[in-house]
Amino acid sequence: MPCPICEKDTDKTFRPFCSKRCADVDLGRWLNESYAVPSTDPEDMEQALSEAAQAAPKIH
Repeated sequence: MPCPICEKDTDKTFRPFCSKRCADVDLGRWLNESYAVPSTDPEDMEQALSEAAQAAPKIH
């Protein structure tokens, strides 16, 4: 199975990655929320907009 980051052969120490570097790249993508499943559900969009509006600082 190839490394999902760079396509090199995997190393059993870092499986499914080939190195610590690729494992760290993947972790960074998770932490900055680069991995996401887009939603087309209108209810999800309305809830997200509502939550964003509530979280935004009020400017007077």
